[in-house]
Amino acid sequence: MKKRLMVFSFILIFTLIFAGCSSKKDGLAKKDGKLSVYTTIFPLADFAKKIGGDYVTVETIYPPGADSHTYEPSQKQTVQVAKADLFVYNGAELEPFAEKMEKTLKKENVKIVNASKGFDLIASSEEEHHEHEEGHKEEEHHHHDKDPHVWLDPTLAMKQAEKIKDALVALQPDHKKEFEKNFAALQTKFTDLDDHFKSVVSDAKTKDILVSHAAYGYWEKRYGLKQIPVAGISASDEPSQKELANITKTVKDHGLKYILFETFSTPKVAEVIQKETGTKILRINHLATISEDDAKKNKDYFTLMEENVNALKEATS
Repeated sequence: MKKRLMVFSFILIFTLIFAGCSSKKDGLAKKDGKLSVYTTIFPLADFAKKIGGDYVTVETIYPPGADSHTYEPSQKQTVQVAKADLFVYNGAELEPFAEKMEKTLKKENVKIVNASKGFDLIASSEEEHHEHEEGHKEEEHHHHDKDPHVWLDPTLAMKQAEKIKDALVALQPDHKKEFEKNFAALQTKFTDLDDHFKSVVSDAKTKDILVSHAAYGYWEKRYGLKQIPVAGISASDEPSQKELANITKTVKDHGLKYILFETFSTPKVAEVIQKETGTKILRINHLATISEDDAKKNKDYFTLMEENVNALKEATS
């Protein structure tokens, strides 16, 4: 009920706000001729920047380190999105607020792209143990019937990028050649990344990977890996003795030497688990949002995914 009230309040506020946006929108991105693009998750923003080049300004709604499952945009952000030319969201049940605001944005003539629409989504295998993450209670966490982490499969990420390219072409057909050229360059990178994944998995001694969050179902489907999510791990809270016992049992049952821990997990949590289980912690990134440090270093989708492949190589060797 609390979640429904929050979503309803968001829609009501957004509806009241957008009425005043029309008169301002015409001057937003027209001064410099650039398209104004807003996205949710980091990969979509990265793709839009790379494809749009000098013809776009791109902003992501999620700040560095935000929880993509629970984040709600601010009032200021809703105004900015309503003034944009293009809004791109992942879909696949990841951002309930985005799906709710579609009708309102259409009235503002904002072009909308659901980047995973039409995809063959897999069922979610997430163990929902996020009730303590980022101070959120269990009832505030959005549960998924489908796995929304499609961008972790390079072949699906390429399809998302293509949807963005098509939207940019529709908005600025005069720059079609540039957008298509930029997308073609990305296609090569996606293919190379996919080949790297295949090579690493082909040489792997084990296909099992122990992960702190069951976000890697598309790696299972694409590359034949098997993710083993460790129940009871919170990204920010030290595990209890009961949770540690469960983790230790999982490690021993599968004879694994590594746990792939997401980058936003605190060092203390990783250190405790490493000490109790005798495993080595490897860092992995789900990329929905990135850390402030990675943002400052201008790491892009491909850099972070290559880091994931390298961690995967070590974990399966």
